[in-house]
Amino acid sequence: MTYTADWESLSNYRVPQWYSDARFGIFIHFGVYSVPSFGSEWYSRNMYVKDSREYEHHIKTYGPHKDFGYKDFIPMFKAEKFNADEWADLFKRAGARYVVPVAEHHDGFAMYKSSISKWNAYDMGPKMDYLGLLKKSVEERGMRIGASSHRIEHWFFMSKGREFESDINDSIDENSLYWPAMKEPENHYDLFAEPAPTKEFMDDWFARCKEIIDNYHPEILYFDWWIQEACMKPYLQKLAAYYYNEMEKIGKVGVINYKHDAFAFGCAVPDVERGALATAQPYIWQTDTAIGRRSWCYIEDNDYKDAEEIICNLVDCVSKNGNLLLNVGPKPDGTISEEDKKTLLGVGDWLAANGEAIYESKVYKFSQEGPTITKGGQFTDREKIPYTPEDFRFTVAHGNIYAIALKAADDGKYVIKSLGFEKDAANSSGFSGIIDEVTVLDGNVPASFERKDDGLHITTDFRSDLPVVFKIKTR
Repeated sequence: MTYTADWESLSNYRVPQWYSDARFGIFIHFGVYSVPSFGSEWYSRNMYVKDSREYEHHIKTYGPHKDFGYKDFIPMFKAEKFNADEWADLFKRAGARYVVPVAEHHDGFAMYKSSISKWNAYDMGPKMDYLGLLKKSVEERGMRIGASSHRIEHWFFMSKGREFESDINDSIDENSLYWPAMKEPENHYDLFAEPAPTKEFMDDWFARCKEIIDNYHPEILYFDWWIQEACMKPYLQKLAAYYYNEMEKIGKVGVINYKHDAFAFGCAVPDVERGALATAQPYIWQTDTAIGRRSWCYIEDNDYKDAEEIICNLVDCVSKNGNLLLNVGPKPDGTISEEDKKTLLGVGDWLAANGEAIYESKVYKFSQEGPTITKGGQFTDREKIPYTPEDFRFTVAHGNIYAIALKAADDGKYVIKSLGFEKDAANSSGFSGIIDEVTVLDGNVPASFERKDDGLHITTDFRSDLPVVFKIKTR
């Protein structure tokens, strides 16, 4: 169909089956902000915030801001060891079905060949079409390519540099990397923040998004939170209609990821940053989180999550009808850290053995059981959740039920309360059918089982340091 720029028309959108089936993707924060490798990907803002760690570090390491500003990192951003094929091979081994590199972050530097802004990775820094190279390698390996835009936050992102003597001052114009550097809102979630983005800036935002769509046809467009500003609503409708229509012309269905309520519900896919939803949903959603707990980009003192934590995150998310977009932060030379690699390969090995319960899976009539409560909402991943062998998540696929123990039992004994024997099927809220076979999916090893009033009792010799998947065949 042909979409028009209004919520009524856009409400006809349907999430493509490939995205619902994919369940797992890779996010990549790689850019000029990778060069200082300090603080976070917000270095471009925070280095201009007086009394911040980044401000003090910047002066100590690079000198006064008036002599060395953020733009002066660009020649240092060489990415001399970047190899798109090596990245794509790693992501494929990790079990990812789609890859979403940051095309432009809040700093305003485009990681693709742009005819709109001279501040781009093809004309400066590494002098390569990063997005184009990655697209080629990713698609050659059967994965889907996406792109994220964080451009809208650039409206205010560099404004703190106006408050003291720096290379950001009132003389900057639209040709500057820092433009427009307008006053930062006191509340980043104020939908009517002043000063509001001007028509000139929003037109530029749309033109940059259109350039990405026209030149790269990403099958996912990810947007950060500030697009929800009231003045942006007509632009979001215009952008969604244009994107969906352009993708349809090449026989594809694009996906837009958004946060909070930026888009009218049902017109795109909602995303929860560094968090989860507490219960299963009837719609497809996504969570994005990072292997690095302290930063999305590479920093020298990051705290890395292990494969077990990420797998639990993935399983919990999928059981509730969500996808997981997992971020890596490459080093400024274009290599991926050993810590990131170890976690990615650990996830990939687990998915190679247990992916049958994840890919193409759907929500079961109950998604979870156990004593450990997964808190819903954003920014809930600051600490590893201490799951127990009593914590299970459920999916269905290929005619089977999959019960996933988030923590392996030391003695190989499990009790799944939700699958216990039901004497009164007419009033059952659990499972009242017939179980013919239970196997450990990793290795397809049969497990002994007995259904009792208090649950399905399973005993197996299989031991693991990672979540254990039971494949349950029913009659």
